[in-house]
Amino acid sequence: MPETSKKSVIASNAKQSSAVKLDKSIFDVPVKNHELLKLAYESYLAEGRQVGAKTLRRGEVRGGGKKPWRQKGTGRARFGSSRNPIWRGGGVAFGPLGIENYRVKITKSAKHVALRQALTLANQAKKIIIALEPDIKSGKTRDAVKLLTKYGVADKKRVLGVVAEKTDGTMRAVSNLPNVEIVSAKYLTVYHILNADAILFGPAALQVVTEWLKPKGDK
Repeated sequence: MPETSKKSVIASNAKQSSAVKLDKSIFDVPVKNHELLKLAYESYLAEGRQVGAKTLRRGEVRGGGKKPWRQKGTGRARFGSSRNPIWRGGGVAFGPLGIENYRVKITKSAKHVALRQALTLANQAKKIIIALEPDIKSGKTRDAVKLLTKYGVADKKRVLGVVAEKTDGTMRAVSNLPNVEIVSAKYLTVYHILNADAILFGPAALQVVTEWLKPKGDK
């Protein structure tokens, strides 16, 4: 790694027209293990999990009001309802009710630490690229392809574009590119970062992320 100040590192991007310094407290932090990254990743997936499965309990199944046979004298086991869970057509014991909560709790500070770790790993893997012209005002797909080609990521399977704010032109330009996803800087997640093969930051988006994730007390 080239010599830099204590507060910044140089972005790993040979295709930039000029070197861009990244805040060292965000893009170069120690990552001792991946437990926190795993927790933040699972938390994101859990937030989007839909609770659609629902089974009927014994009291919700239609029918079964009449006792199948008399209590004594038949030689068979006694039963009060044909909707008993062990009978075919009966209710389901311990099944999902459709009100389950699958969310994984993680604190705000822990999320920020996980984001810094994810950005550090992405920078070490040379995935981070500073695009000097991130917005595609024309809204044309060919201009989006030209931009991706310019920075050498057009053939990447998953390209993440981080912008300060989404614009109609940019969203329209990449709508037909299945390998490109655009996300606002304030909505960047560990899931987005870890799944990307290349991450294009606009200068304004980089500033937003730096101000957002900078540890308190750092200047």
